[in-house]
Amino acid sequence: MTRKKLTLAIGHSLLTLAVASSAAVAETATREPPKQFDAIAVQGEIVYRDRTESTAPVLAYDLEYFQRFEPLTVGDMLKRVPSVAFVSDVLEYDGARLRGLDPGYTQVLINGKKVPGAGDDRSFFVDRIPAELVERIEIVRSASANRSGDAVAGALNIVLRGAYEFDGAYLRAGALHFDDGEWKPTYGGIASGEFAGGRLLGGFNVQGRYNPKLKRSDRFEEPGGDFVDAEDQTDTRDGTDYSANASYSREFGDSGLFTLTGVYVLTDRTETENSLEYNVPIANPRNLLSINDQVVDIDQTNYVLAADLETEAFGGKNTLELSYSAFDDERFDTEEEVGFDDDDTPPSFDEFEGVRELTQGDDREVALSLAHARPFGEATLEFGLDVQRKDRDVEIATSEVDTDEEGEPLPPYDDFDIARSQIDERRLDPYIMLSGGGDAFDWEAGLRYETTDVDVGFDDERADNDYDVLLPSAHLKWNLSELDRVTLSLARTVRRPNFNFILPLTLEEEYGDNDFVGNPLLDPELAWGIDIGYERRLGRDGVLGINVFYRDVSDLIEIVNTGEPSATARDDYEEEVEEFLDENPGANPNTPGYPVFDPDSFVYTADNVGDGEVYGVEIDLSTPLTSLGLPHTGVFANYAWLDSNIEDFAGERRFNDQARFVYNVGFIHDLPDSGWSFGASYRKQGDAFSRLLAEEVRTEYGADLEAFIEKRFGTQFSVRLTGSNLLDASKDEFFNKFDTEADQLDRDFDEFEIETETAGPVYQLIARYAF
Repeated sequence: MTRKKLTLAIGHSLLTLAVASSAAVAETATREPPKQFDAIAVQGEIVYRDRTESTAPVLAYDLEYFQRFEPLTVGDMLKRVPSVAFVSDVLEYDGARLRGLDPGYTQVLINGKKVPGAGDDRSFFVDRIPAELVERIEIVRSASANRSGDAVAGALNIVLRGAYEFDGAYLRAGALHFDDGEWKPTYGGIASGEFAGGRLLGGFNVQGRYNPKLKRSDRFEEPGGDFVDAEDQTDTRDGTDYSANASYSREFGDSGLFTLTGVYVLTDRTETENSLEYNVPIANPRNLLSINDQVVDIDQTNYVLAADLETEAFGGKNTLELSYSAFDDERFDTEEEVGFDDDDTPPSFDEFEGVRELTQGDDREVALSLAHARPFGEATLEFGLDVQRKDRDVEIATSEVDTDEEGEPLPPYDDFDIARSQIDERRLDPYIMLSGGGDAFDWEAGLRYETTDVDVGFDDERADNDYDVLLPSAHLKWNLSELDRVTLSLARTVRRPNFNFILPLTLEEEYGDNDFVGNPLLDPELAWGIDIGYERRLGRDGVLGINVFYRDVSDLIEIVNTGEPSATARDDYEEEVEEFLDENPGANPNTPGYPVFDPDSFVYTADNVGDGEVYGVEIDLSTPLTSLGLPHTGVFANYAWLDSNIEDFAGERRFNDQARFVYNVGFIHDLPDSGWSFGASYRKQGDAFSRLLAEEVRTEYGADLEAFIEKRFGTQFSVRLTGSNLLDASKDEFFNKFDTEADQLDRDFDEFEIETETAGPVYQLIARYAF
């Protein structure tokens, strides 16, 4: 039987069993009363990390946990939770790196559902979702059979506010002030209540986004070597995010629930970079090497529509979920540079050149999930089938123009080279899971079988691949006492190849002088993981948690040499032969001294090679200081020590860009009688190192200090002033650059660069009114 027929047979058997089962209809579960928005918008008490009752290890943080510091986005929220790092620009928190690993190792879900993003590594930028739309953030440390297995590092589930969880309404308005004097508005509102026999929630948010940064680059021949040139750059991100979410829920019959949800996010942003390059360390107009101006206009749209149906029938609980997710990305990128000839003193005009790149990306995902859960002796049996189809189409149009006439404008951008790529990915994933427990122990064990068919194309070239993986998982929760808990998890997970690695496309000089060609036949990376955790309840609200994790990753995808000479090597050889023939008319390959083709740069590709391991310790604490006589003071701290080991072409290293550590400490103090509150938070992230072919980068971040002060007026109105980046944090990068792999191994540098990026503090003044 073929793999596809086997999968269909398994799925058909599971669905047949669900329909054929019959038993008494279970009683309707009791729902918690909705939270009141006035208690959320105008907080009267400190909110701590939730202690979840799930068997799998999950950390849950409500919006109120973060809200005192006025996070703008989910990225701002995640920088305060354990083990999440970022390797982004200063004040940018986009690609979440759970356990410090590349964002592609972390599964990002919205309401438990996968969503497409812009990244070629399949990642989703978490700064796309405004914090005001969120009910809670869940960190799922280990995979279960009833969730997609592409979560080697873990999963981040962004749960949006739902109609049945909230009641009331509030409005939010304020402004942000930046250190260059710019002001940006922010406003929004949310309301929930009974509607058309059910409950309806709707919310919107408009967020001004702005990030002015300064960059300085100094380049040398090698570390400690002679100075080459310097560059001063301004980099400003300026735009507005518009977002909305809605949820409608209605009960039917004795136990049914129907829910419709939707979220929409529109980003309208302009990124402007202006740089001046000099051949002296201190800027001097007489020593200009180049003037570079780049403007990128970005329009991005994310939306997710989902329908869920829950019923109690056929002897258990049945769930049907259907979702449609889309990501549209339009970019208009123009970069123009005036170059000067460094051979003259002072440098004289050389060339004026420009590049315009137009990008249109469309990513669509349709997903269907069917599940049935029923009693099975003393345990619960759950089985189901997840079906998903992804269609990703990207078109890039590029035009290059130039002029060597000083003072003349560039020719029109009217001759575009167009490249089109398509990726169609289909998945069919059945699973089965057993769970049970008692007073002391809760357990869960399951199997998930994920199948993937991929068709890729670039222009007229086509290729296809298919693979399947079996993903077992098991979790144990042991309640040592009412206060103490131990958890143990074992799971196998998967990471599918990056999109840019599987396209049958050749990129010249992608890595120094080396070319790169995609490999459509890549298999996914697989990982066995174990998590061991201990958690203790501290008083009524406090929690202390410690978790140790380990991941054994196989079939790692790395860059490897095909042995084929690069286009640069062939061109250099042709020039060498041409020069020899000019000097030796009538010569042939048998002529003494005739050039021998000995390439030093090659065509590389991606392949499944080698293994790696990731491990670390995570500690988190959130508790009031009641035992010290300070019940209105809450302290928060988390620390993650992170490490890994992998072997590449140059030896051992950590996984690329994994920070050595990341920690947060903070406090909040309430003065309930006067309605005042204040607090501060301090965050620090360790150094990260990345080694690719032809380039090595070490990244260092400064510390981030945030603080707030708040005044509440009764139970309906509050005003809050927050400040972030109060220490003027910087990002420092150290680049080792090489032309070829041989040069990299021999430490024969093409260039050594030090780049420093800085940004100033940001202040927010926000008012909320609940009604």
